[in-house]
Amino acid sequence: MARSAEVTRETKETNISIGLKLDGSGLHHIETPVHFFNHMLAALARHGFFDLSVKASGDVEIDAHHTVEDLGIVLGEAFKQALGDKTGVKRFGRATLPMHEALASVIIDFSGRPFLVFNVDLPKAKVGEFDTELVEEFFVAFCNHSGANIHVNLAYGDNLHHIIEGIFKAFGRALDEATSIDPRISGVLSTKGKLE
Repeated sequence: MARSAEVTRETKETNISIGLKLDGSGLHHIETPVHFFNHMLAALARHGFFDLSVKASGDVEIDAHHTVEDLGIVLGEAFKQALGDKTGVKRFGRATLPMHEALASVIIDFSGRPFLVFNVDLPKAKVGEFDTELVEEFFVAFCNHSGANIHVNLAYGDNLHHIIEGIFKAFGRALDEATSIDPRISGVLSTKGKLE
């Protein structure tokens, strides 16, 4: 069974289409008007070994908030759809990665019960034209629409670009582990018999 998804979302603020293949090689084609975030999504795909295509437009003349948040919504829905009933899926994933002076970790549980813990003290600042507070907004949207419990922790770091990129690379690696199939798992990895 192909573990893939195609999801679109069109509102008065954004128009987003995402194609996702879980068992890919990291191929990606990202087109959004938020250039720094394109770089983060490319890092996620490459380090998670997902094939990912993203095409988005949004009201960035206001700011990038709606576009980044809706990208979290649509990507979360794509992962939920691609995982299906989660038969054989490892469910849990974790990664800790350095990015120059920064050290970030992401831990994921595709439990079906969304919750985000975001232990990253980012100042309200910009990286290029990107508002740093949108990183947390993206993760909130992803959790709520994928049904994942995610903990994002920053051990240390100074450079905002390095911190955010380290988080997204760790996110990709943790997603790769959490979504992979383990032949030892019969049904779903839960004593309840279902993940929802």
